[in-house]
Amino acid sequence: MAPRCTNCHYKWRIKEVLALGFSPDGKDCPNCGQKQYISVETQSLLTLGYLSLVFVPFILLWIKLSDHDENTSR
Repeated sequence: MAPRCTNCHYKWRIKEVLALGFSPDGKDCPNCGQKQYISVETQSLLTLGYLSLVFVPFILLWIKLSDHDENTSR
């Protein structure tokens, strides 16, 4: 189960996902160009991962993408 674009279902590579994780403005999908963001649910999991690096390899399996900035829609 890898992170996929919500528009074209392109399977993001780990390197692309990590770059997205450090981009507060999201990143364009390398395949279709639709802007993608790390979902709020995944951001919570990543925060837990930063607290315990032991879990990071497992968290990478649960990353979900979003086609809008969920932080501003609250």
